[in-house]
Amino acid sequence: MMEMRKIGLIGGMSFESSVVYYRMVNEAVRERLGALHSAEVLLHSVDFQSIVDLQKAGRWDDAAGRLADVARGLKAAGADCVLICTNTMHLIADAVQAAVDIPLINIIDETAARLKAAGIRKPLLLATRYTMEHGFYAERMKSHGIEVMVPDAAGRTLTHNVIFDELCAGKVLGTSRRALVELIDKAEADGADAVILGCTEICLILDPKALPLPGFDSTAIHADAAVEFALGQEDLRRAA
Repeated sequence: MMEMRKIGLIGGMSFESSVVYYRMVNEAVRERLGALHSAEVLLHSVDFQSIVDLQKAGRWDDAAGRLADVARGLKAAGADCVLICTNTMHLIADAVQAAVDIPLINIIDETAARLKAAGIRKPLLLATRYTMEHGFYAERMKSHGIEVMVPDAAGRTLTHNVIFDELCAGKVLGTSRRALVELIDKAEADGADAVILGCTEICLILDPKALPLPGFDSTAIHADAAVEFALGQEDLRRAA
């Protein structure tokens, strides 16, 4: 009987996507190990409104301090790694990593690895306004040799509003799905070769297998990386 490493999830941003993380992680463990196996998971779900208030105020240092405290708590509870279950808050991922001596599995790095393996060079990024406009995401992707595209100003506003006003509130609307697909169509015409579902809620409205361009679901990629770490398979994947 193997001893799995414990996965520490910093969730609640929003809880809609944290539910998806929990399901994906456990389904992946069951698929790999069979029978009734499930993951060793520690989840700290924060009050999302408190984080949103810090985002809107530009108080990223305070947000970093909050999530660093959570990461330290997960480490103290026995977590062997930590995941920030949201793309946007990877803006302060380095500060969170600095707070603990266990690995922080970075959603941008993991997504970049999948893109590179598939030969993708110019993907469209659909995400929150913070992720699309702040620069941290594009800069980290560029360090992996990938140039991300984003929608125009109207498209960025549309995507941001769909995420916060609808998906984070549990609303999945067909009109919004069609509008997002139109953004993908336009990006394809402008030279995009894939689309990144770069917000952990976007998988609730878009199926990455049913899009005009190849879709890469950052939530699924991140969850899978956590399982590979938990089962000691991450080194095998990197060597492949």
